[in-house]
Amino acid sequence: REREREREEGSRALSHTNKSATQRAHIMLVNSLAAEDTSGVLGRKLIQRRDCREHDVYIKIKYCGICHSDLHQIRAEWDMSIYYPMVPGHEIVGVVESVGESVTKFKEGDRVGVGCFVDSCRECSSCKAGWENYCLGVPGKQDSMHGTYNCCLKDNNNELLFGGYSQSITVDENYVLSIPDSLPLYVAAPLLCAGITMYSPLSHFGCREKGPQMKVGIQGFGGLGQMGVKLAKQMGCHVTVLSTSASKQKAAEELGADFLVTSDTEKLKEQEATFDLIISTISANYDINPYFGLLKVAGTYCLVGKLFL
Repeated sequence: REREREREEGSRALSHTNKSATQRAHIMLVNSLAAEDTSGVLGRKLIQRRDCREHDVYIKIKYCGICHSDLHQIRAEWDMSIYYPMVPGHEIVGVVESVGESVTKFKEGDRVGVGCFVDSCRECSSCKAGWENYCLGVPGKQDSMHGTYNCCLKDNNNELLFGGYSQSITVDENYVLSIPDSLPLYVAAPLLCAGITMYSPLSHFGCREKGPQMKVGIQGFGGLGQMGVKLAKQMGCHVTVLSTSASKQKAAEELGADFLVTSDTEKLKEQEATFDLIISTISANYDINPYFGLLKVAGTYCLVGKLFL
């Protein structure tokens, strides 16, 4: 009976007055999985989703990937602001159900995705340059980049943003991505976090343009590492996986990468000054110094994992 009641409530649209707006907007109640505290336990919870404003896209969520950062945040394991209740999830894919009257990029039925942020100030130098993920905010306002979840909008009556562990989401069209028909939605979801985490440095440091001229090392061969190998190979790079686990060699080679066991100091020495780019995905504590010697002069060592000092 309780679940039936929740479903009935979730299907109703409630009229709600936003204190920061001059017009009335509809708020929909939808089901989600939410954390209420640091225990890491998720429970069913009804959350509010706004109806489409002028430039909004309302998305029926089909899949949402599970990122390890979701686990860190619901448990408050990072040194950052934490807001409960928290609905995690920023690898969101689904289908457009409705759009605002001024939307031009999407229509009902389109396959779309939403990644790690859903808005920004749009006025700072970063936003104007297309680097909204580095939004600096503007004087007189507190909010800058709007994270997909665990984000409190101080300039909008402390509104909490909820992520993709839910039935639907409403997002401005400028922060929604198109998913091609050739890509299954469940496959596309991890590209919105792990994918962009690896694609961004590969692209930024020249792999798209130079491709075969680049020797790239992917340090660590978990989810991020495997994504990095696939992307770098598609860009035409010579790719080597750097790992402490010899057991991962076969899997790396099946993706077309060479493999280097980093505990083998002789093999490391043979590779000195040969890499243009090394991307470390390692989240554990380790000594990075031995790997600088693997880089060519003016080579780049990029950290996308976490360095514990």
